[in-house]
Amino acid sequence: MISVAKALAILKAKVTPGTTSERIPVEDSLGRILFEAILAPIPLPPFRQSVMDGYALHLHDSLEYTVVGEVKTGDSHPYVLQPGEAVRIFTGAWVPDTANAVMMQEKVNVQENMIVLSENPSEGNQIREIGQQIKKGALALSKGMTLNPSAIGLLKSFGITEVSVTKTPKVSILVTGNELVSAGNALPPGKIYESNSTLMAAALQQKGMQPHKIRQVPDSIEATKAALAELLETSDVILVSGGISVGDYDFVGKALTHLGVQEHFYKVAQKPGKPLYFGSKDQTYVLGLPGNPASTLTCLYVYGYSLIDQLCGRNQPGLTSLELPTAMEIKNPFGRALFLKALVEGNRVTELTQQNSSMVLSFTEANALIYIPENCTKVTSGSLVKIYLLP
Repeated sequence: MISVAKALAILKAKVTPGTTSERIPVEDSLGRILFEAILAPIPLPPFRQSVMDGYALHLHDSLEYTVVGEVKTGDSHPYVLQPGEAVRIFTGAWVPDTANAVMMQEKVNVQENMIVLSENPSEGNQIREIGQQIKKGALALSKGMTLNPSAIGLLKSFGITEVSVTKTPKVSILVTGNELVSAGNALPPGKIYESNSTLMAAALQQKGMQPHKIRQVPDSIEATKAALAELLETSDVILVSGGISVGDYDFVGKALTHLGVQEHFYKVAQKPGKPLYFGSKDQTYVLGLPGNPASTLTCLYVYGYSLIDQLCGRNQPGLTSLELPTAMEIKNPFGRALFLKALVEGNRVTELTQQNSSMVLSFTEANALIYIPENCTKVTSGSLVKIYLLP
């Protein structure tokens, strides 16, 4: 067995970021990974803007100003102001080049074509200068970042209509087990309803991805080899649920070896998810996940997300991590690292009940995983613990 840190390091070392990209409309790019850096094609703002409704002033020694016109939002201005002159102006409107301050309307007394200020504004008051947010040619968005709504809005602010993103990898799912029955059918004795394929597909959808292919096979070496052979030909990543342990009817490892998949690691000192497999053949990566649903989802979040993000060239692959104080004592008598379903509320994190690897009920409440290293036997209440935030 290897440690969690070693497993993640191997994953990082073995996964080569994809080199293919595609251009897509900006409005369709939410959650995608930028393939190339974006330099600002124009400054923002592109002209001097008024921060609020009021009066643009050419400052002089008096509090009295003569109003010579008006600039509405969207107007191009013809005004050349002399000292002591002002124009009525509105939020976001173009401030005349000869104006050097804006006074908000609440601090102005209007008297026909004159205004009297309640105080002297400082130079530059309530004006956004050209390029104040970003200058033309400056780095706006880095290669490898995930496009969020703010990034999409920024691209549109630049007038950009298409963006180059990493091509989404083809991620397929294989579920194994004689005991599995599809939902909607009668449930014979000794059988369970198959849920892992839907659970894994939903986790991929949280990353803005749809599964490339989903296959289900019984516990048979020939059926397992046939399904894996097909997916190795057509997929960039294969997520396998079940069949990766060492039981008499666990055939995934044997099938992968027969098909020439190179094993990079097998078994990680963690709970849940010890029988975790990672291998590759050519440019296809295989992640063999334990069959118990909570183990499957935990390993998919911690390792599967990291694998996919690295393949996409994301700057910060995997789940976001931070440290928070725990609301209770946590014991670890297992000699393995723990990933515990948890709930973050405010500035603390609470371990949830039902941590068994077969139990997904507590996952429905969880918004984080607490990580306890294998060499830590006890964490006292109030101590800082590392957590991974769930999507």
